[in-house]
Amino acid sequence: MADGRDALGRTGEAEAARHLAGLGYRIVERRARVLRGDIDLVALDGRTVVFVEVRARSDLDHGHPAESIDARKRRRIAELATAYIRRHRLEDCPVRIDVVTVLFDPTGAPRVEHFPDAFESPL
Repeated sequence: MADGRDALGRTGEAEAARHLAGLGYRIVERRARVLRGDIDLVALDGRTVVFVEVRARSDLDHGHPAESIDARKRRRIAELATAYIRRHRLEDCPVRIDVVTVLFDPTGAPRVEHFPDAFESPL
C-alpha cells in the first residue's frame, strides 16, 4: 500500500507543480531533503520563497486532504522550511508556506486547490 500512496503523492506533487507554474511560480526544487525530512515543493512567487505542502487523495473517505495537516505537521513543515532557509542563506527573502491539495476523481482527473499563506511561516 505504501507504493500506491507514494505514487499518488508523486502524481499529486506533479499536478501541484503544474498548477503553480501556470500561476507564474518558478519551481526551484521538488522533495527537498532537509533535517531527515522532505519539503514537497520549493518555489518562487516573484521574490517570495514559497514552501509548498502537497496533499493528494483519491477520495474523501478520510476527509479533505488539507484536514490531514495537524498542528504537529505544521510545526514540522515550519522547522524544515527554517532549516532550508538557513542552509541556502535566504534569511533576507520574504517567505511563506502554501498548501496545495489534489483530489483525484474516479476517472483520475485532478481537482487542485491552492491555499496561499496557509499557516504561519518560519520567519
